[in-house]
Amino acid sequence: MLNIENTKSNYIILSKIKLIRLVFVFVCLAFAKSTPTFAQTRAIAFKRAASLNNGINISWLEQTWNPDALKRKAITITDLKLLKILGFKSIRLPVAFRYYEEHNIPLSNVLKQVDYVWKLCRQTGFKLVIDYHYGKLNDANYTLETQKIIKTWSTLTIRYANAPGNQLIFDLYNEPPPINPSVWKDAAYNIVTALRKMDKKRTFLVGASNYNSIYELSRMVRLADENIIYSFHFYEPFLFTHQGAAWVGNQVSTTGVPFPYNVENFPALNLKAKGTWGKTNYYQYKTDGNEQSVKDKLQIVKNWAGNYAVPIICSEYGVYNKYARQDSRCRYIKTVRNTLQQMQIPGMLWDYNGNFSLFEGKPAVNNLPQCMADAIAYKPKK
Repeated sequence: MLNIENTKSNYIILSKIKLIRLVFVFVCLAFAKSTPTFAQTRAIAFKRAASLNNGINISWLEQTWNPDALKRKAITITDLKLLKILGFKSIRLPVAFRYYEEHNIPLSNVLKQVDYVWKLCRQTGFKLVIDYHYGKLNDANYTLETQKIIKTWSTLTIRYANAPGNQLIFDLYNEPPPINPSVWKDAAYNIVTALRKMDKKRTFLVGASNYNSIYELSRMVRLADENIIYSFHFYEPFLFTHQGAAWVGNQVSTTGVPFPYNVENFPALNLKAKGTWGKTNYYQYKTDGNEQSVKDKLQIVKNWAGNYAVPIICSEYGVYNKYARQDSRCRYIKTVRNTLQQMQIPGMLWDYNGNFSLFEGKPAVNNLPQCMADAIAYKPKK
């Protein structure tokens, strides 16, 4: 005999299940930009992030002020062998793709040099991060500009389709400007989504707005994609790391700033810095210019990464070397490097042979100051 009550109950239960499933689908769609999809892939991203530790930037192809940048091989296998001796394991290669595009330089010409670096890295066992440098993204143009970024990365994705995922990583956009964070997140989501259709396994670096700010990253909601390493740049305190850097402006015009802060040899405020953030940073330096402050600030991103259980990397840190004293530079780099290691955050120095170089003169073991050798934990083999 047919049990009508049981049939009704079963119908009601099935209807509720269908409704729950429908609601679940809508929730998933609504939160697609932030909700994780395949947790097992995250372990790969963590492993690849760790493999990038003890990295260094080679800024040759981002030097937009250098008209000969593309015309010469600024590094050779000798340079990478030197970096290997010094203990570095990965290379980040910033490339001014958008600048070259604006100046009608064919992408194929740029990629020949990128190919060259990739070849050197394979020969010497370095991991390589290719970085999209100097973009033009802003609040007003992000829809069109995002498509241009995707177009460039699509070309690279096809070109390097067979490159091992644990050897070659893409840094999708260097230092997004101080734009609306939601605008940047939309742009980042669209770039990742477009490239993921072409390459399911490549690991991407994605940072926050306001120039890969640690503070913006701490407020950012992670993307749904699991194969992402979240990057940040660390130049805190800026008054010290960029002192005298002409391209920054008057806010860093005060030079002779020591690390750590020392009242006895702290310079007077440069008059040019008045009316800028440089004045605020100057008076704040007695609080910011020390090892504990570095630790406290790095802890901000460490906590964020822990909350989301995602890998992070400091893809830039260093000190402009024209005005900062050598001993202060060494102490700062050692402090940041050691703190990153204590927190198990991979780090990449800026840079090899530019105006943040570790060397006194041309790159060579003999031109590496003893204090800098100590800072990067280089010990010559006896």
